[in-house]
Amino acid sequence: MKKEKSAKKNKKIKIILVIFLSICLICAISYLVIYFYNSNKNKGLYNDLQQDITEDKTTEEISQVNNGFVDKVKELQQENADVKGWVRIEDTNVNYPILQTDNNDYYLTHNYKKEYSSYGSIFINSNCDIKNQNSNVIIYGHDMKDNQMFKDLLKYQDKTFYEQHPIIKMATEENETDYEIIYVFKSKVFYQDEKNVFKFYKYYNFENENNYNEYINNCKKIQLYDTGKIATYGEQLITLITCEYSQENGRMVVVAKKTQ
Repeated sequence: MKKEKSAKKNKKIKIILVIFLSICLICAISYLVIYFYNSNKNKGLYNDLQQDITEDKTTEEISQVNNGFVDKVKELQQENADVKGWVRIEDTNVNYPILQTDNNDYYLTHNYKKEYSSYGSIFINSNCDIKNQNSNVIIYGHDMKDNQMFKDLLKYQDKTFYEQHPIIKMATEENETDYEIIYVFKSKVFYQDEKNVFKFYKYYNFENENNYNEYINNCKKIQLYDTGKIATYGEQLITLITCEYSQENGRMVVVAKKTQ
């Protein structure tokens, strides 16, 4: 009798175990299906835009200042007024329209079509003025596992990569401008009211030369390597930011100045 009860108990345990493992397998497969679906959907969305710009153009035409990105920005603005420009780094996956609204959370979870997306968009901090010469245009993007959005910014930890990709290009509806990278550093977002910490994400439109120099000097103190570049008051800056996970609330930051 005891053996019979023990056998029944073992059988029930095996059935429960099989059911549990089956559920785990189904969940894992579902996750992978959803992951690859979203990845391919997002990649396809932006590939279509990029192909529209470069289609039927020679290498020489693509290298010109007004190479289609300006026109594409104007076109996208007809669809969504939140489109403010286009940012790209040649020979990387950074090649996206940039958005801006008064809600910094919105484009964390929406694409440029205003559709929900875990990839979000590349977007400008709501406090920034892209047309103000004495400004720091702070641009955010997710660090995605499949190398989309701002994942490639993490490659700037390697100075050799910087030397091969020293320029960030940003287009508006008016023109496309080169920005040369001057500082690369890792830091973190401070959610508490800590004192005596460099809150790099709080420097938007510079009030005066001292405010500008304060930002520059703090960037220089924590740079990963010396680029040999400097910035002086009056030179417009852009700061590209994405997450990095070597520390809690970590961020990878790339600062560049507008070339003349």
